[in-house]
Amino acid sequence: MGDGSIARARRGVFTLQIVNDARYSDLNREIAETIKRVKPGASPCLRGGQGAIRVEARWKHWPCVFPQHGPGRKHLRKIELTEWQREIVARYPEQLLRGLFHSDGCRVTNWASKPGREKRYHYVRYQFSNQSDDIRKILTETLDLLGIAWRQSRRDTIAVSRKEAVGVLDGFVGPKS
Repeated sequence: MGDGSIARARRGVFTLQIVNDARYSDLNREIAETIKRVKPGASPCLRGGQGAIRVEARWKHWPCVFPQHGPGRKHLRKIELTEWQREIVARYPEQLLRGLFHSDGCRVTNWASKPGREKRYHYVRYQFSNQSDDIRKILTETLDLLGIAWRQSRRDTIAVSRKEAVGVLDGFVGPKS
């Protein structure tokens, strides 16, 4: 769920809330459209404030769609995909990767220099950072499924830096907009 949560409302209804930077109007619109595809009768509310947009939709079945939902911080509890979710990821791995990189990742221009040389070279890379070992595992397994090379640059960070791998991600993730 990235930057989202599910909260219990009245009469057994739950509210899905997804918070995103207001600068990304296309992405905010896409979040609302995706909610409508999951729950066709939904009317997602987009609420603004302090540079962020909160997309909300109420439904009794959000915990069924997101069985990983639970109290506490994600990195302190188990996060696993159910069998039916794994089947969906196998059919649509690009969409999962896009969501993961847009919620907890970025596309940046990095630089490096060779030892003994003053000249720097610049390259594009994707980085994903999350405290949850389980969420990072979901990301890396999905990258492996598509044959996209990655490495763990720090304990909580996954990087995709090889030119051909970045090119593949650019085909369906790309910069946030």
